[in-house]
Amino acid sequence: MTRTRSYKGQVAIVGVGETPVGKVPGRSALWFNAEATRLALEDAGLDKSRVDGLLTAPSFVAPFARMSVAVSEYLGIQPTFSNTLNVSGATAAASVSVAAAAIHAGLAETVVVCCGDNMLAGLTRDLAVKALVESRDPQYEAPFGLLVATTFALTAQRHMAEYGTTPEQLARVAVVTRRHAMKKPGAQMTAPITVEDVLASKPITTPYHMLDCALVSDGGAAVVLTTAERARDLRRTPVYVLGGGESYTQEHIFCAESITTTGAAVSSRRAYAMAGVGPADIDVAGIYDCFTGTVIMMLEDLGFCKKGEGGPFVEAGQI
Repeated sequence: MTRTRSYKGQVAIVGVGETPVGKVPGRSALWFNAEATRLALEDAGLDKSRVDGLLTAPSFVAPFARMSVAVSEYLGIQPTFSNTLNVSGATAAASVSVAAAAIHAGLAETVVVCCGDNMLAGLTRDLAVKALVESRDPQYEAPFGLLVATTFALTAQRHMAEYGTTPEQLARVAVVTRRHAMKKPGAQMTAPITVEDVLASKPITTPYHMLDCALVSDGGAAVVLTTAERARDLRRTPVYVLGGGESYTQEHIFCAESITTTGAAVSSRRAYAMAGVGPADIDVAGIYDCFTGTVIMMLEDLGFCKKGEGGPFVEAGQI
């Protein structure tokens, strides 16, 4: 394993911002990034002139090749450290890790990590399908309809075949995440659902139903990171970054050594090692629920249960 220089406790999150989410007509991807950044800086008590780093994700709707530069331009700032990261659903978490490393290395002192897009109001169905097709391998995936949902469905099917995971256990993930959403003001989906509701929702791709699948949303979020030294002088109690880790296994499913193991199996070990903690020390875990089966696999790969035991772990009410 590559030796990683630790930034444990040397960098802090000092502000957060979140725009309305759901269907928000009349707002662009640039606006969502900028508004989330404005709210995060306001939360931190910082002027935008103090920002010398910005990381963001590409937009499905906006045509900018250098989204981080476009967002910076929109905000009226000229950072000396800037990048557009795209590691799909892991982009936000990876960007925080990259920002912390950049601050620790002295490349920037105050970095904004923002992500925002207007996919729900800004994309027609045809454009959305076109974008999804273009994201897959043009020779071995796209011609056969192997798009995002289908790819994730294959991993769930394999997990079910290997470990006996059931559709009811998958559905339980959707029920719990919806329950969590109901407690959050401004959440996109707030109506309670049951396992039966999930299984009765529209079939998408076996074993997934509509309520097993990721939402399409308009919205944006941002965090502000800075040095531990500067953080002590700001209005908010600093949230120190203890560790981070990344791992990249493959771009295309047909190149995967295992389709039931996620990159979190390695990235979590790197993060735990830097922070000096283990799975048993974690009180709150925020796991991206793009598809219900992915949550079950990540619970295993993050070390909260053994491989193959994610389904029973969820069924027993452990999330």
